Amino acid sequence: MKRIASYKKLFQVEEEISLSQLKITYRKLVKEWHPDKFQEDNPLKAEAEKRSLEIIDAYHFLVSIAPETLEQNLEEYQETINTSMIADFHYKGLTLKVTFLNGQVFEYFGVPNNVYKKLNQSATPERFARRHIFSSHTYRMASKGTVEA
Repeated sequence: MKRIASYKKLFQVEEEISLSQLKITYRKLVKEWHPDKFQEDNPLKAEAEKRSLEIIDAYHFLVSIAPETLEQNLEEYQETINTSMIADFHYKGLTLKVTFLNGQVFEYFGVPNNVYKKLNQSATPERFARRHIFSSHTYRMASKGTVEA
């Protein structure tokens, strides 16, 4: 959740993420912090290189959790969480990364430690995750697998 909050702050996003507004802000920030804008001897050049990488990472991350992006991929997401079994999952710092048997990987943000422990102890992790994680936490597709028909 810290990551989401810091990226939203960088892009001056209050609540709802709009792809068009993200794109405008991204272009403005990249133009302001592009490393080529600074001379080699300028002390801001190193900071600009660091900031530009952070801006690029933040943009891609925020686009991946934007409602418009999630809506575009909703059918594929529903298909995955309802039909594919969980192959593996990892938990670190309120982020749960779930790998499905079809190869797709999703990250869920803000998952409390007690929910993760219950998922870990569940006899049916898919059922538990469908009820307590998949529909109630911010998520993004971390990597796309090959969905077999």
